[in-house]
Amino acid sequence: MIDRRRRTLLAGAMAGLGTSGMVPGLFNQIAHAAAEAEANDRILVVFELSGGNDGLNTVVPYADDTYYRHRPQIGIRPDKVRKLDDHFGLNPGMAGFERLWKDGRLAIVHGVGYDNPSFSHFTSMAYWHTAAPNSGDDYGWVGRLADSLAPQPVPNFVINIDTAQSLAVKSRVHVPVVFDDPERFLRSAIHQTRPLLDDVELADDGNASRRYLDQIAISARDSSTLVREAWSGYRSPVDYGIVSLGLKKVAACIAANLPTRLYYVAFRNNAFDTHVQQSDLHQRLLTYASDSVSGFLRDMERLGQADRVSMLIFSEFGRRVPENTSLGTDHGTANVMFFAGKPVKGGHYGTPPDLNKLDAGDNLQYTSDFRRAYASAIDGWLRTGQSEKVLKGPFEPFPVFG
Repeated sequence: MIDRRRRTLLAGAMAGLGTSGMVPGLFNQIAHAAAEAEANDRILVVFELSGGNDGLNTVVPYADDTYYRHRPQIGIRPDKVRKLDDHFGLNPGMAGFERLWKDGRLAIVHGVGYDNPSFSHFTSMAYWHTAAPNSGDDYGWVGRLADSLAPQPVPNFVINIDTAQSLAVKSRVHVPVVFDDPERFLRSAIHQTRPLLDDVELADDGNASRRYLDQIAISARDSSTLVREAWSGYRSPVDYGIVSLGLKKVAACIAANLPTRLYYVAFRNNAFDTHVQQSDLHQRLLTYASDSVSGFLRDMERLGQADRVSMLIFSEFGRRVPENTSLGTDHGTANVMFFAGKPVKGGHYGTPPDLNKLDAGDNLQYTSDFRRAYASAIDGWLRTGQSEKVLKGPFEPFPVFG
């Protein structure tokens, strides 16, 4: 789709121009317009691993003896990891991510965190959702990004697949579409009032408040219809693993050509809060997440959408470096983040924290503000040039997208 749009734009710009009609800078103007058209077609999928994923047992520094001194029981041995290079390897359950790495479609961002970190799930997640650590904001960073991309309301511009709306997608301008089960995605109503919601029309009586409520009702009705139709018409032979974690629903919406630019999905219920007997549970969780992400990206290839879609994957904090007496890990600080997809320039980014230089609480000292990764998605992938405005400060993007 992108290549066809670019060719159409270039052909239209060149139509009727002979060599004598050329003007200095014309090709630069055309190229800029083509690049802008391409950027306006791009989709970002944010995937949250709730509960505080243990980054050290996800991307394992198997060549570092200090890692095993801190984790004599739960440290993953070199012969078990899926080796990426001579220092790092993936958790044994992450076959899907290993394939992405080998294809050059997985970027690992090391040492992400922020100053004065919170060890509370609720507080830290709020900081990540709003991109405003130790302060807060009324709107989420994805919501502010939506407002930057489309300053006027666009129906179905943001989709949040969950049972309740995430703070991350709360927007001043847009009303996110929030659903869990596409087949049951309807505005709730008792039977007697159902026709009032299904048949609502814009009032033309000069009452601005009523007109606004009618617009919300119409948007909700139309959105639910589009989502149900997208899901009912979606079929895929691609294996997403045991649990698709909402990513099949994202694929259905993309396959149906919904105008959505931003999707937000979560591995829910604090699943990664692995305080006790971590090893087997953590590997299983990472298998579910890794297989689902890999399956989703293969589905994008099948649908011819792989050039349009990139994923950002994060958790609200990492885990403490030493294992605890219950053979698990407690709430920690710095962590890894991931970018995945065909447009991603695979590899390591950021500086891995030094396992010999822990803070007073035996935690990693972060080396990169997590908002640098957000800026990479905002300016590097979506090419808005608005990351400073969205994130309320300047953060240098990683060169994940070239």
